[in-house]
Amino acid sequence: MLDPVFMVWDGLPVAAQDALLFVLLLLPAVLVGLLVVLGFRPMTLVRAMMWRFKWTNLLFIALIAVSVGIGVGLIAQERGLRQGTARAADKFDLVVSAPGSEITMLFAAVYLQPSDVPLLTGAQYNAIANAENVALAAPIAFGDSYRSAPVVGTTADFVLHMTDELADGRLFEVHTDAVIGANVALALGDRFSPAHGVAGAADDSAHAHFEYEVVGRMQPTGSPWDKAILVPVEAVWEVHGLPNGHAPDDAGRIGPPFLAEQFPGTPAVLVRAEELWANYALRSQFTTDETMAFFPGAVLASLHGLMGDVREVMSVMAIVTQVLVTAGVLAGLVILTRLFARRLALLRALGAPRRFVFSVIWSYASVLIGSGAVLGIVVGLAATEAISRIVTARTDILVRSSLGWPELHLVAAFVSVTVVLALTPAFIALSRPVVTDLRG
Repeated sequence: MLDPVFMVWDGLPVAAQDALLFVLLLLPAVLVGLLVVLGFRPMTLVRAMMWRFKWTNLLFIALIAVSVGIGVGLIAQERGLRQGTARAADKFDLVVSAPGSEITMLFAAVYLQPSDVPLLTGAQYNAIANAENVALAAPIAFGDSYRSAPVVGTTADFVLHMTDELADGRLFEVHTDAVIGANVALALGDRFSPAHGVAGAADDSAHAHFEYEVVGRMQPTGSPWDKAILVPVEAVWEVHGLPNGHAPDDAGRIGPPFLAEQFPGTPAVLVRAEELWANYALRSQFTTDETMAFFPGAVLASLHGLMGDVREVMSVMAIVTQVLVTAGVLAGLVILTRLFARRLALLRALGAPRRFVFSVIWSYASVLIGSGAVLGIVVGLAATEAISRIVTARTDILVRSSLGWPELHLVAAFVSVTVVLALTPAFIALSRPVVTDLRG
């Protein structure tokens, strides 16, 4: 009997499923509300109660909002970071390197994290570049920097692969040309000398005899490459006193093909196949005892699997937070109702039905909870935006976090559970003796 229901559910668009689930999560609160206020109009008194103790009520709403905002913000931020890291790796179809850790090479080649890794030889590079169905085989050589920007040696084709077209200027044409990422604090025509090493370990004087000139700027990529400086790989080799990959009588040349005996080595090679299916054949071909081929997306997916566990932990933390807040809300409501105990007792003494008084107390609690939840969504939006900016600045990975259906589902569940449990403070307030409350 349930099979047709599941079939209909599976046939719905994802957005419709999310919207329907949101409605279903809110349904208990709506049904309870209809039953409690049926036949009464308690909102006039509720508005008076809200205004009479407005500062206390505002503080209560703010506490709920902060709790809800933290809960939804945690989940949204994790999703934004996951999407940002995946977007940053989009251009890296297949990476070939010397055998080692795929994760280390992922962070080195894709996210430009400093790493000490072995090099591929010229013969290995040529085998990759000349393999069938290879459309692009770009060496990626790192190790130098300028200020906080890594200087990466590669080819002009790699630059075009990363950015499609430049935002300004041109590609490098000679050994001293440089193309900068979108966020590098340099301008076209600026000249600079690279430092040997990166960050605090850089030696600014090691390559003082060599200068690059900025001739182009890439479009934004939303990745650490926005803070990178791309130069001909030949220049990186030459500045370290190594052969430049070409014959001595052709020393001014840049770009492939390279002579194996003049090729000093490269930590990684980005490979793009002519057809998607060929990437799998190339990975198999270059997964050997001497080379390691891997899909950055697949490695990232496994890392996201680990992050999935982190997401579950964060979700549990958010739920635990909501449970604690729910307990605090209920305790606070019991205390708040004491503020109105005398007025409520007066209503009962004047002959107001117990159900009416009950509906007033429950409606008052529901207004506080609903207002706090709505404001919490606003707090969550502001928090995710602020945290996204900080994470982007710290990691150079463009993180765009926004609240989605999972966060709205969490808020809906919180509202329903708390509103239903708010029946308890109403029962407690109604069970107090009228005479006692009238005497204060």
